[in-house]
Amino acid sequence: MKFSKHFRKLKGDASERIFYRKKNKKNSSIIVFAKKDKSSNLLNYDSINKILVRNKILAPMMLSKNYSKSFIEIEDFGNQTIFNLLKKKKTNKFKVYMQIIYLLNKLQSIRQKKVKNFNNKMYEIPKYTTRILENEAKLFSEWYIRNKLKKSEQKKFKKSYVEIIKKLIKKINQKNDTFVHRDFHISNLMMVKNKIGIIDSQDALIGNKAYDLASLIDDVRFETSEKLKNKIFNFYLKTQEILDKRSFKRDFSIISVLRNLKIIGIFTRLAVRDNKKKYLKLIPYAWILIKNRSENNPNFKDLNNLLKVLNT
Repeated sequence: MKFSKHFRKLKGDASERIFYRKKNKKNSSIIVFAKKDKSSNLLNYDSINKILVRNKILAPMMLSKNYSKSFIEIEDFGNQTIFNLLKKKKTNKFKVYMQIIYLLNKLQSIRQKKVKNFNNKMYEIPKYTTRILENEAKLFSEWYIRNKLKKSEQKKFKKSYVEIIKKLIKKINQKNDTFVHRDFHISNLMMVKNKIGIIDSQDALIGNKAYDLASLIDDVRFETSEKLKNKIFNFYLKTQEILDKRSFKRDFSIISVLRNLKIIGIFTRLAVRDNKKKYLKLIPYAWILIKNRSENNPNFKDLNNLLKVLNT
């Protein structure tokens, strides 16, 4: 793919996608180039964004496409992420998080599950099945323990780990009936003309109401105090009219722990397989988040006992 002087390559993310900013005197747009997982990164991304926009949620609309050449052109939301905003000392963090919770409520009120993609085929948002949750959590045992345990010990660990994960998943109570972005954290939220826009939505599923809240509050990329985490969580609860708070809190803790185990596995895989080592520095905080949710919680007794062998 050839680019003129009007194209500037942007800093990438953990995916295989490549981003370029196309700029002239009047307009600016983003080119999303994806040879790998083209269907998810281009077709599904545009499909989800269509659903978001139809539900009055700010998401980048497609401006042009060339599927055979593996790229789409979308709206440019600029460079101001909520992550950048919250890093500023003068920012009232809780006030920003309140706005994000209102956006999350809007996201979770979406009932549309189908849309025609730009190849004129119907796309339906998949369900967040227990198998998907389990396979995601298994990324931890498949990648992280490789250099932590002897080969003879790994098989036994993996077997026990899978059994424990399955038991934890069975304790999750909320229905899989809610739009789940899956990467609903402040690096994927953009300030666009005083409104919050959402990017990176291609992996959305219909799943548990606690998932995106866990992504937001226990965000491995941005350290926050326990006080602020609790404040955001309680504010979310106040915005919910009908919710079994006790079972929701249990779901939240389990999903947060499973998600951060998955993240440790993914970041290890990125370093080992793809030579993307910059994410390794985030793993210690992922462990802190897991400890905060699992310590002194009887639901995680077996998991905590198993994980001890990695620290001995």
